[in-house]
Amino acid sequence: MHPRAGDQGPFLHGTVVVGRASAPSVAPEAGRALRPANTPRIDPTAYAEAVLAVAELIPEGRVLTYGDIAELLECGGPRQVGRALSRSTRDVPWWRVLRAGGHPPRGLALPARFRYDEEGTPLSVPSGSADPGDYRVDLPSARWWPAPVEQGRIADLGASLRRAGP
Repeated sequence: MHPRAGDQGPFLHGTVVVGRASAPSVAPEAGRALRPANTPRIDPTAYAEAVLAVAELIPEGRVLTYGDIAELLECGGPRQVGRALSRSTRDVPWWRVLRAGGHPPRGLALPARFRYDEEGTPLSVPSGSADPGDYRVDLPSARWWPAPVEQGRIADLGASLRRAGP
């Protein structure tokens, strides 16, 4: 169970830069992007595959946020997870990965709503709203967190990303 859903302790143990570097904390080198000296660079393709693998584990009617996936992988952040999902051509359950407020990916509220209704995902709809795009997923009810065995597999994925950095 996720810590925000009542389980113990945080899962985020550090930040690893995916793709482009973060704010500099080392002396500039000619023409190269900067990142903290102890932060490995992660292969964006391998990161995308890891994100997609986690998305495929989410059961019907349940969801994770972009940040949840980054936290589980102990790698990257919500933007990197979103980028990996948006650029993928692989058939994954993209609608099960949400923004932090429980909203589906931007511009995809209606196709996602169809999927949520089909899977029985708990939604929060403002009273009196007739707009099918005016909703969000009820995160406290719908958020999934992997069982220990799945957490181990996901942790292994994240660790392999950090080891394989160029």
